[in-house]
Amino acid sequence: MAFDVARVRGLFPALGDGWVHLDAPAGMQVPEQVATAVSTALRAPVSGPGGLFPASQRAEAIVDAARRSVADLVGGDPAGVVLGPSAAVLLQRLADALTDDWFMGDEVLVSRLDHPANIAPWLRATQRTGSAVKWAEVDIETCELPSWQYDELVTDRTKLIAITAASGAVGTRPDLAKIASVARAHGAMMVVDASSAAPFVPLDINAMEADVVAVGANAWGGPPVGALVFRDPSLLDRLPSCSVEPAARGPERLELGPHAYPLLAGLVASIEYLAELDDVATGTRRERLVTSLASVKAYQAGLLANLINELRSLRHVMVIGDAMRRVPALAFTIAGVKATEGVEHLAERGVCAFADSGQHGVFSVLGLGEVGGAIRVGLAHYTNAVEVDELVRAVAELG
Repeated sequence: MAFDVARVRGLFPALGDGWVHLDAPAGMQVPEQVATAVSTALRAPVSGPGGLFPASQRAEAIVDAARRSVADLVGGDPAGVVLGPSAAVLLQRLADALTDDWFMGDEVLVSRLDHPANIAPWLRATQRTGSAVKWAEVDIETCELPSWQYDELVTDRTKLIAITAASGAVGTRPDLAKIASVARAHGAMMVVDASSAAPFVPLDINAMEADVVAVGANAWGGPPVGALVFRDPSLLDRLPSCSVEPAARGPERLELGPHAYPLLAGLVASIEYLAELDDVATGTRRERLVTSLASVKAYQAGLLANLINELRSLRHVMVIGDAMRRVPALAFTIAGVKATEGVEHLAERGVCAFADSGQHGVFSVLGLGEVGGAIRVGLAHYTNAVEVDELVRAVAELG
């Protein structure tokens, strides 16, 4: 059965503003059921955990439900799910904990493809510990992250490999299985930032062989919360604790202060929303997630292919990269038009897009700062063919 984008669009009150929302790389719009779950939890009596009264038990139930839902999303164990305000904050906590015993001569490997959230914590760690940082480079023509270079970059001194599951800038999905095999051969940990991949492809932490996976719920229309998932939950009790509770065990060792219970209730609702994207999906929540995200992947692959083909047919447009495996995030330049001018034109036509100056991250490596930056767009679950046509029509006017 075809993916029912019209039904999905009906779940989003925000789409009534009349704009074409191709701003998904900054976070999708919020479905009604998520907003309702948050507001309902705000109205309900919720207290701190540990009490024998209903309000306290409700808090514990929300946290437990949040851990289970994230575990279902990535195919992990609820006992290994750490909850927090964002993936970026949690990755910094993880870096602080993991690098406590790093020394001069140790190495960490990051990539030019990654979001700063999975780069900056590790760079700070190398500065603090005197360890070395290595960079995996992107192919400037395709924006692929060649996996063969990891054979040369990873050594027995490599403590950790930080890698993205998908780029929110150019859409590239690296070969995680190949990189994981190299990491395993040298005894290095692998930390995967799956925030940009989670809304679009089924995740499996065991198939990826990642030691830790990070996700941020705002990427798929959830509330502003994040999670780390440890493939081996026992690792948590071997890490230094940052908790204010001396007796903290398991995930609580990396959780600081009280949880935002209403937002965690929204997190659960957002993952239920993902599981219901394909209305014929059946089985457990994990099974429904796999089915629904596979349907999303197939639908958006066609939509993205059409968008790329239409943009490439415009002589004044250059689409950045040509990765074989990707999520529906896209960047392009317009000849003679700075990115800031391009997005201003798109906004005047009711299309939401972002300008990147090209001075930082993967775009700086590609030299886009010298041509006025790049325009960034991204498809969401609710994006339809009409909206893609509106973007192409608006870009064509600049030729």
